[in-house]
Amino acid sequence: MHILFDEIPIEQMNTSMTINGTAMWLLALYVGLARERGVDIADLNGTTQNDLIKEYLARGTYIFPPEQSLRIIAEMYEFCLEEIPAWNASNICSYHLQEAAATPAQELAFALANAISLLDLLKERGQFDDEQFERSVGRISFFVNAGIRFVEEMCKMRAFGELWDEYTKDRFGVKNEKYRRFRYGVQVNSLGLTESQPENNAWRILIETLGVTLSRDARARAVQLPAWNEALSLPRPWDQQWSLRLQQILAYETDLLEYPDIFEGSVVVRSKVDDLKAQAREEIDRILGMGGVIAAIDSGYMKSALVRSMSERMSAINTGEQIVVGLNRWTEGIPSPLVGGEDGGIFKVDESSARDTIASLNATRAARDPERAAAAIAVLQEAARSGASMMEPSIECALARVTTGEWAGALREVFGEYRPATGVDGQKLSLDGERVDALRSRIDLLAQKLGHRPRIVVGKPGLDGHSNGAEVIAVSARHVGFDVIYSGIRLSPDEIVQSAVEEDADVIGASVLSGSHVELTQQMMDKLGEYGAGSRIAVVVGGIIPPDDFDVLFGLGVKRVFTPSDYELIDIMESITEVIEANQDAE
Repeated sequence: MHILFDEIPIEQMNTSMTINGTAMWLLALYVGLARERGVDIADLNGTTQNDLIKEYLARGTYIFPPEQSLRIIAEMYEFCLEEIPAWNASNICSYHLQEAAATPAQELAFALANAISLLDLLKERGQFDDEQFERSVGRISFFVNAGIRFVEEMCKMRAFGELWDEYTKDRFGVKNEKYRRFRYGVQVNSLGLTESQPENNAWRILIETLGVTLSRDARARAVQLPAWNEALSLPRPWDQQWSLRLQQILAYETDLLEYPDIFEGSVVVRSKVDDLKAQAREEIDRILGMGGVIAAIDSGYMKSALVRSMSERMSAINTGEQIVVGLNRWTEGIPSPLVGGEDGGIFKVDESSARDTIASLNATRAARDPERAAAAIAVLQEAARSGASMMEPSIECALARVTTGEWAGALREVFGEYRPATGVDGQKLSLDGERVDALRSRIDLLAQKLGHRPRIVVGKPGLDGHSNGAEVIAVSARHVGFDVIYSGIRLSPDEIVQSAVEEDADVIGASVLSGSHVELTQQMMDKLGEYGAGSRIAVVVGGIIPPDDFDVLFGLGVKRVFTPSDYELIDIMESITEVIEANQDAE
């Protein structure tokens, strides 16, 4: 924090932290920085995203089980309400749900059920009087998504505002209209951005922005836009600037902000809003009837619903029912000059940055008082066990220079670490026909040669929590006749290889979207060699992988590389089948 905010007056800033599993810790670091500078923490403004429900469903940066995670969120509300009154202790994120293919009704329902369950917990804990509870409702903010169907998205935002007002008034008795206001920011959709003809993404981003800006009564308070090349890599500074300019043109060159709501009185809009609200209420009632979001997470219900939606989305794209320009329709054209430069239009991370970070961490550990750090960790663990608030003990840990890993590790010892349902069991694709039948017959024949069904271990190595691709591959492989082993995200290369060896797998399918595909693949290949399985178990890799890295991966022994342009699921399954057949023939 000292390095990050060097010479920055944090009491004059509004700092938003996109942090979840360690949100309490990041807030503790920020408060610790303020105290060391002599800044009154009541003057701090900002947000900790701190939405663990969406982490279990879509993003993957959870650590602790749901019950303990919601307790941490509640304790942050209880601390912030009086100590840092302008701080948003959490930010309910439906954005990530749409990135996992949630329908508009699912996005509405899952996000609102999440917020309702949090408010139920705050009521149950009894730390607030009625006036404080109303203020805590007013501190809840939302972070939503906006897709390409911008009329439907605009109606969704109207439904969000109306439903939030209704639930906070009717269920929780909030009288102050200001505290019932639906406060939200938005990032428009990244799921629909394509690697193929990436220049088209600029228009997608513009259209998606209209869904949350055209209607004054449903207009976002804050907008952030992805870059055109996010299906290729992390954006470069120029790419980010281009997205910023789009917002500035909308705000300052157009007449967008000069009129009342231009959709007021529209029968079509009113009908769509009412339909979305009805669907959302039905789903919210179902989740609350299960006992709230914790029960719906533990049962796997919510995760399975999202994997089903993603499977349906990919099936529709594969059949052509859902048109994606440049991907499954109008695919021929002049090559994009945007990817024609020396860097190919992509950002490459400086490998020395990780080494520099480790060196800084080691220096901090060496300079601290080890006894103070150990004592702070002990107090934190005692608070976790006893049910006392962990906020002040976390701040003392920050002041004692405890590290992020040590803070999380201390609470893991008390709470344990959570592994949620993967959601892939029982899912199917809506893909059939002669080609699928032929592939199934081919796999049946291969099974006879192997003496077992072709077996694939689908793995997510490293800290990458974006699981959509891995889940779709797992569902697709099972659909055509593979035996599939998929244990979820955040596994080490060693764990993935060990699973493949123990399960007598024929192929490992590794999904990597973190940019660490070369390093993680090298570790998997080394481990396969240690087991003597390097020639028997093939490896294929998919993810956001620059073309320049293909030969590097092939040189490591990878048999196939897939990127977002490889959207044809049957093509991918045929390719993996070819890999296993070639391995079988080689033996």
